[in-house]
Amino acid sequence: MVGPERTQSGQEQSAAGPCAQLTAALEAIGAGAYVVDEQGHIVAANSRVEHLLGRPVGELVGQDAHDLLHRGPQGQQLSATECGMRQAFHAGCPAQGGGEYFERADGTLLPVSWTIMPYDIGEGRGGTLVVVYTSEQAPDSGPRPEQAAGTLTDFERLALLAETTTQLTSTLDVDEALRRLVGLVLPRLADWAVIDLITEHDEVWRTAVVQASGDTLVHHEDLEGPMPPVPEESPMPLSKALRGVASTLAGPDTYRRAPDSGIAVEQRRLFETTGIHSAAIAPLRSTRDVLGALTLGRARKPGDFTVADLPLLEDIARRAGLALDNARLYQRQRKVAETMQNHLLPQMPHVPGLQMTVRYLPAPDASQVGGDWYDAFTLSDGATALAIGDVLGHDLEAAAGMAQLRNMLRAYAWSHQEPPSQIVEHLDEAIAPITDVTMATLIFARVTQTSDGPWQLSWTNAGHPPPLLVNRDGLAHYLTDGHGLLLGTGIHMPRHDATILLPPGCTLLLYTDGLVEAPGHTLDDGLNRLRQHAAALAHHPLPSFTDQLLHRVHPPGHDDVALLALRTPAEKPTRPAPLNSA
Repeated sequence: MVGPERTQSGQEQSAAGPCAQLTAALEAIGAGAYVVDEQGHIVAANSRVEHLLGRPVGELVGQDAHDLLHRGPQGQQLSATECGMRQAFHAGCPAQGGGEYFERADGTLLPVSWTIMPYDIGEGRGGTLVVVYTSEQAPDSGPRPEQAAGTLTDFERLALLAETTTQLTSTLDVDEALRRLVGLVLPRLADWAVIDLITEHDEVWRTAVVQASGDTLVHHEDLEGPMPPVPEESPMPLSKALRGVASTLAGPDTYRRAPDSGIAVEQRRLFETTGIHSAAIAPLRSTRDVLGALTLGRARKPGDFTVADLPLLEDIARRAGLALDNARLYQRQRKVAETMQNHLLPQMPHVPGLQMTVRYLPAPDASQVGGDWYDAFTLSDGATALAIGDVLGHDLEAAAGMAQLRNMLRAYAWSHQEPPSQIVEHLDEAIAPITDVTMATLIFARVTQTSDGPWQLSWTNAGHPPPLLVNRDGLAHYLTDGHGLLLGTGIHMPRHDATILLPPGCTLLLYTDGLVEAPGHTLDDGLNRLRQHAAALAHHPLPSFTDQLLHRVHPPGHDDVALLALRTPAEKPTRPAPLNSA
């Protein structure tokens, strides 16, 4: 859809979604916590900070944390060089400190200790997590004596859980969620991570076997693949986890005994190949079912997993299971929507003398399909109808609305031999009482061959990006006439038609806004790019023209796109003389 309503709402959603997820992750931390961006401005905070400082979160977000909060013992402003937290922030490394003061909303000073660490805000943005404590809450500066080498402090555990929530809930792609899960646990907790998933057909698939080698994650595809079925009564750790029974510790000795199942054989091979000396295994559960199991293994990393490590692993696995379940459900909905839309999008009619080709690219983000469509069909008077449109929304409802709109347009166009503007006026009047469509854009056109040979295009435009006409010599311009309000506004104003003769060998391009809209760029930027690349490709055969154009212009990872291209004959056609002529 073209217009400020869609663009603005999209920006609001993209901004609100990650912020809400980040705030929810901070609430899981048992202390006051906030996150700053690379410039030191607060982007999210939890309710404990709000309570400690007496400042609503809304007053904190967007402020420079140092300038707003940090004070000296007498309440004086501190320069950045006097602030230990600021220096650690710029160093980009985890750090702890104390004996500092924050100014509360009422002007009083709050003595605080703090811990900071790098934090992934999401969408490729780096930041810093800041956890603040009063003197009574401040954590110990070093590990407790009972902590084994390589284990996490309580703060680090809370920070890891918060990051797990943020990272895994901000994607609805299963493969990306698994990649992030592996990156979260390696090498912090282990040097091997193994993920076994139960498919929709109740088969077990070893989806990931990944080793942390320094800062590099190495995938061992030779250890991945289909697994034997889950035994119903086996007491072995992985079998229990895949049944959702319990989290368990395991080691090489666990699988040296006579195997009780095919899964035990595969586990023995895993331990022998990787050299894992200690492993912890937890179920990956959703609210409805067991999705698989997460195994963390230590080979070179010192220390064995203990029972005390299982609650953290279970918490990570629980969050991962919920995220994976959401991603699976979302991708299943996407598949249904894509299948539905592909069946609804029509085949192009054969029109002697004209070439036509179409392309449809769904958006990459889960259920972002449904609204964009194209159509071409022969009318009762022999003319060829062309249509391109976009129904507001990106879901199954939009796909259903698109089908309603397309079918109504076909019916009106076939039964009324009227100009395109009048057909679209009938359609606009019927949208509200007959369909579930709220608003939509549309170009509807008629293509006819004139009596002396050239092809003629007549069209009307209801709020849609203008058609692009590319001559065979590379001249390209937009057809901006015939423009009117989009459909569904409730404002019924006269619509207008525009008519031109199509030059020999020209290419007419109808497209939806996903081809010309991209975050960070204006609509004019997109239209100019499309015109320039279409002109450069004018000499290409029509299928190559459309494929190359999509490759060059379509913004990656953005909206769905429908595209219809028509090309007239290269030479001016002549109509054959009637058979009964003298």
